Amino acid sequence: MSNKKLLNYADYLKLETILNSQDLKSAERGTPAHDEMLFIIIHQVYELWFKQVLHELDSVLDVFGQDSVDESNVSLAVSRLDRIIEIQKVLIDQIRILETMTAMDFLEFRDDLFPSSGFQSAQFRVLENKLGLQPNERINYGNQDYKNPLLESGKQVVKKAESEKSLFDLLETWLERTPFLSFEGFNFWERYSDAVRSMLQKEDETIKNNPNHSVEEIEYHLKEHDRAVDSFEAMINPDKHNELIEKKKKRLSHKATQAALLIFLYRDEPILHSPYNLLSRLMDVDELFTTWRQRHALMVRRMIGAKIGTGGSSGHAYLQKTADRHKVFGELADLSTFFIPRSALPELPKNIKRNLGYFFNR
Repeated sequence: MSNKKLLNYADYLKLETILNSQDLKSAERGTPAHDEMLFIIIHQVYELWFKQVLHELDSVLDVFGQDSVDESNVSLAVSRLDRIIEIQKVLIDQIRILETMTAMDFLEFRDDLFPSSGFQSAQFRVLENKLGLQPNERINYGNQDYKNPLLESGKQVVKKAESEKSLFDLLETWLERTPFLSFEGFNFWERYSDAVRSMLQKEDETIKNNPNHSVEEIEYHLKEHDRAVDSFEAMINPDKHNELIEKKKKRLSHKATQAALLIFLYRDEPILHSPYNLLSRLMDVDELFTTWRQRHALMVRRMIGAKIGTGGSSGHAYLQKTADRHKVFGELADLSTFFIPRSALPELPKNIKRNLGYFFNR
């Protein structure tokens, strides 16, 4: 007879540890604040979800860190990203629960939190680094390195993630080695460029001839249009593209950018469904973290107004800046500038369609 102890639900989930891990700082001074329990649990749940997101993201990094990536593994990565996306939606929804706490309720225990802050979440910093947020792209506060507020153990794991290849890096490599860029006997970029230049020229004429705009508005829109033209020419011309990379105005390589655009333009080809879904999910992840940061910023404004945050930041202003700047895959979204109607796309010869293989080798 086996002496193995039968597994118990509470033991398996370590509920005794989890459910006894909410120590109210306000209670230590003899006046427990009712809403501090909610505040603690919400942030503990955030950290658990961050752990799950990292678990899923690591599996995606493993897929794209291989010497070859086949179709089934791209589909697997898409399913992992789908799970991350659903978790992100929950992260955003949790703010609604936290907002049931009023600003006056928060003031009952806010002073007990100094100098702790969400800035000290090592897991979230690791997550940002694994996605591909670069140190020089970060909005700093207090003129200090973003790792400084972390515990020493947290600094080490964040620094390690900072030095490893990110999902952005691996995506760039994967795009560069996809077989979609070689078109023997068919000058795709010449025909596509003619179509886009024609589209941009029509937009230029539309802006200039819009009777509903003032001179100032026309000038503004023409400047924005000129940026789109410059960006298009840079995408076609590798030298111009590389100049923008040197100026830190672009990050994704020229070859990877062209591959991504081809995937978007010809996503109706069965072979490109999974690559297209992958790029779309990455944009979703970016957008949902932006939404989460924006919602967080709005909540902070509502809770503390213009006060500084408990960690010493400018509170709402800092969070709003991170929402605007802490994006990783924005260049993928920007490619929609150069989309043209399906009817205007250069038709791929049959031999090229046959050569769009499922297997991408380094």
